[in-house]
Amino acid sequence: MGIENASSNKVFGGWQKQYTHPSAVLGCDMRFAIFLPPQAGNGTKVPVMYWLSGLTCTDENFMQKAGAFRVAAELGIAIVAPDTSPRGEHVPDDENEAYDFGKGAGFYVNATQEPWARNYRMYDYVTKELPELIKDHFPVSDEAVISGHSMGGHGALMIALRNPGTFKSATAFSPITNPINCPWGQKALGNYLGDDKSVWKAWDSSELMKAATASDARTPALVDQGDADGFLAEQLKPEALEAAAKASGYPLTLRMQDGYDHSYYFISTFIEDHIRFHAKHLGLS
Repeated sequence: MGIENASSNKVFGGWQKQYTHPSAVLGCDMRFAIFLPPQAGNGTKVPVMYWLSGLTCTDENFMQKAGAFRVAAELGIAIVAPDTSPRGEHVPDDENEAYDFGKGAGFYVNATQEPWARNYRMYDYVTKELPELIKDHFPVSDEAVISGHSMGGHGALMIALRNPGTFKSATAFSPITNPINCPWGQKALGNYLGDDKSVWKAWDSSELMKAATASDARTPALVDQGDADGFLAEQLKPEALEAAAKASGYPLTLRMQDGYDHSYYFISTFIEDHIRFHAKHLGLS
């Protein structure tokens, strides 16, 4: 699969680049961003952190606002940030162009309902097509971790839970932890997956964590949530994830951060903690 470089910027001795490529899984052209630390400059293979962004975001939000490059460069961790949904004139969108469904809101699931099923397969894109493309074109190792924010926090936790052993660790900021029980999740899952709510549970981090058994290869998880987040009570529901972890004994650290909201000001404050958490589980520190 061919990729085309759209931009390159040197930062902290490494490179932040954007690429476009045709996606067979999503049936459209896609864009992703990648940070390659200086350690990758001599051909050494480095571990990779996949970052999944939230509603309305693209590959650019994290790369431009999070302030992650300094510590990633120090530790020798690549960062890959895909877009949040398929794009293109032929890709169906919410009929009212709502921000919480359709383009920009792929929710990291595989849609089964029309007209979404052809293009909205972000789960397969993030777990299969994109990692294969990254390994084919860049000096990254098989060791990976995953992180995300809001809808992307849902995606990061859910993907780690559905793929035990694939990721060394998972972290999330302000994740949608229980989408079957919040308006954002109910709208997305209902449209993408249909009316059978029993099907939704396979895409819900709290349900997956609650069902995790001691024999699973459990992915250590860190979640940061601001207590001044305007979406906290209605949409994010960290108490559901905390209860699920307690029920199954899952290795979850959930931190409520005083005074912080849902923004990248919050993310930039604690992103170093998350990257160092990953580095610990990657054996880099």
